[in-house]
Amino acid sequence: MKKNIHKWFAVLGVMLSFSAWADSVAHAGTKHDVLLYIQPVEFTNPIKLWHPYSDYWFYQGPLVESIAIEKLGKVYGKVEVCDANQSGRVLVWLQPKMFYNPQVQQFYGKVTAEVYTGIGKHVGTYVGEANVHGRIGMQAESRIKQSYALAIDHAISKMKADSTLQTQIGADAVSQTETTPCSMVTLLPTNKLRRALPF
Repeated sequence: MKKNIHKWFAVLGVMLSFSAWADSVAHAGTKHDVLLYIQPVEFTNPIKLWHPYSDYWFYQGPLVESIAIEKLGKVYGKVEVCDANQSGRVLVWLQPKMFYNPQVQQFYGKVTAEVYTGIGKHVGTYVGEANVHGRIGMQAESRIKQSYALAIDHAISKMKADSTLQTQIGADAVSQTETTPCSMVTLLPTNKLRRALPF
């Protein structure tokens, strides 16, 4: 009886492994309209907004990710978060920044979008900025979200106004034969001066 139980566990283990492998292969082969990449450090390392009496710490990644998925999805179709070997028609590397000025009680949000075609060709850099009035101690998270949302809107408006980007997205959708895994986005070319001076 014990031998049969061991055999059943072995068979079950093999079946589960095969199922997981098949799912990963199918997932890797799926092409999405837009893949969004935000560096992992934005999810693991909080940033501090300075205030003379009470600093405010928060993670940029989760806030920006949810806002960007919604707003990019309205313009460019289905948006997915970059996961390993997924590929898409467009890769967007989003880099958020936030600054707070306690003297004038303003949240300054900035979002830089590096946009690539599915084959890894750099199309452009689009910077969105916004500022929102508010206090650190009173509804800070909602003001931060609002600032990021306006900054992303600003970047998207620049993307929509760029005819080169729109042409590339359309052409890539029709004639894409090779794709670049979205996990490689940080190795793709970008503005050399901005990469050398990331502040």
